[in-house]
Amino acid sequence: MSPIRSASIAALASAVLATTLTGCQSGGEPQDTSPIVIAADLELSGASAPIGKVYQRALELKVEQLNSSGALGGRKIKLTVKDNRSDAAESLRNINDFSSDARVSAIIMGGCNECATGAVRTIGEKRIPTITLASSGEITEPVAERRYVFKLAPNAADSAAALTTELKRRGLNKVALLHSADSYGQEGLNALRGELSKAGLRLVRWEAVRPTDTDVSGQVASLVEKKPDALVVWTPPEQAALAATNARQDNFAGSLFLDASAAGDLFLGASARSTERATLIFTQTMVIDDVIATTPAKAARRQWFQDYTARYGGYNGFSSFAADAVQLIADAELRAGGGPGTVNRDALRDVLETSQLDGLTGPIRMTPDNHSGLMPQALTTLVARGGRWRLAG
Repeated sequence: MSPIRSASIAALASAVLATTLTGCQSGGEPQDTSPIVIAADLELSGASAPIGKVYQRALELKVEQLNSSGALGGRKIKLTVKDNRSDAAESLRNINDFSSDARVSAIIMGGCNECATGAVRTIGEKRIPTITLASSGEITEPVAERRYVFKLAPNAADSAAALTTELKRRGLNKVALLHSADSYGQEGLNALRGELSKAGLRLVRWEAVRPTDTDVSGQVASLVEKKPDALVVWTPPEQAALAATNARQDNFAGSLFLDASAAGDLFLGASARSTERATLIFTQTMVIDDVIATTPAKAARRQWFQDYTARYGGYNGFSSFAADAVQLIADAELRAGGGPGTVNRDALRDVLETSQLDGLTGPIRMTPDNHSGLMPQALTTLVARGGRWRLAG
């Protein structure tokens, strides 16, 4: 049994005992020591397992930190994780199981866009607050039909705007795009096409790759053939690394740009040579060791970076999104109230909808009209130098 799991069980047992004892005391308000149960539906096997395991590690570390901090009063978080096998049907079964458990306050879903979009109707019907770490805009839009669904991931429109600003600044007029053949990839194509047009730049060609493709050489060759000034890759990190290698093999002489979805580990490993000098649009948390901690929020991000690296031997930029999801739910649970031992999902949803957090990822603001909380200013420009990501400039 893992130390974290045994600690959670011990905390749960202590909480139950403390609730019983406190309830017997005469006078005074009984302290709520009931666990805050957060369920997680993650891709721990299948095509998306690498990022699913990053999220699991981040959730476990953040839960451990909050439980030991005393910030939750007499309460502790209990994390329940299920593997969706990178499959939307399995994910939906997990969501049904979690929502039927009256002890579960909220759900965190992983990065699978199809899993999240396939579950939004059930989440609404079951009225269970859910934060997804997937990027597709249709997960939370239209908000009127997605009242219980929230998103904590980069938005396509924000990423496209940041990419276009950098392309324009560097005078790169002819652009080619490799994008994933899923809802987020299609949003990326539409958003980038619009931003480039407004900036007077040309999208000369675009190609799509399925999320399961392990060979992108044909699409890359077709794009490089157009001799673009810049190749934008809007895919998961494994495919982005393949695309960078293929572009190098095809003697691509232009500049390589990566959307936030292509972010992954801080150190680039085997793809370091192919991605050298590549530009990535992502959050500052990836390179927070390059940043002077001049504010409490920056100091917290730097501490998270160090804690995650010390625990797991490396850093992945997306870990902070999972940690912030836990923080949002914990904060909302404490604010929602409801009395000792009760779970009020409607009240929790209402609090989440107006949550504000200067998180580990960056500024997060939820509103009744916008359930996708990551603010545009959270995104910044990074560059690959010496086998790792660095702050540009």
